[in-house]
Amino acid sequence: MDNKKLGIIGGMGPQATSVFFDKLIENTEAERDQDHMDIIILNHATLPDRTKVILEGRGELFLDAVEKDFKLLELAGVSNIAIPCNTSHYFYDEMQKMTKINIINMVDETVKEICKRYGEGSKVGILATNGTIRTGIYRDTCEHYNMKLYEPEASLQERVMDIIYNDVKGRKNVDPAKLESLIHHLVYEEQCQCVILACTELSCIPLSDFYRECSIDAMEVLVQQSIMLTGKSIVSAK
Repeated sequence: MDNKKLGIIGGMGPQATSVFFDKLIENTEAERDQDHMDIIILNHATLPDRTKVILEGRGELFLDAVEKDFKLLELAGVSNIAIPCNTSHYFYDEMQKMTKINIINMVDETVKEICKRYGEGSKVGILATNGTIRTGIYRDTCEHYNMKLYEPEASLQERVMDIIYNDVKGRKNVDPAKLESLIHHLVYEEQCQCVILACTELSCIPLSDFYRECSIDAMEVLVQQSIMLTGKSIVSAK
């Protein structure tokens, strides 16, 4: 099989991109350097804030900036593109039209995995940015797979945004218990079958095994799809 290159448009945010890269390495079956995939990472940290442009109706600012990244990745000869940022997938259709290279649809792949595990009719919670929630991308995709998405009420959503923007992006000392309490609420109080961690900043927070089992991390799904589409094997669970 040809050695396919993976392109990554990162910087949304930089720490999440770093975690995504680490997870690719950790989850690829390899015994030597040459067994790993070739990866081109564009850490485009100055891309406009996705939540901000969506809420202000100025998506063209993001699209104009990211278009150059697709051209660079085409020149680099990548076969697939991963974008470890859930909110950016609001622009998925527009971005895919900018390039002939396959962009892995993080949102669709995540919801498809949930449907496979929990089945149609499941009630699914979500923890994400205001932008991701407001766009309805996960709501619409869940409906497509005949599942119901539960979106947090306002006070809970404020806590989610505080963790994402103040704790992780602000590089403060993140207490996993803050995120775990949100997952606990959605599972035990709102009766969700599982909770989507639909912001890559949340993927930077180490959870206990119990709460990892209660949640589906969209970044983890993107990692698995990236490895498989590049023709590599995923490390078997022990």
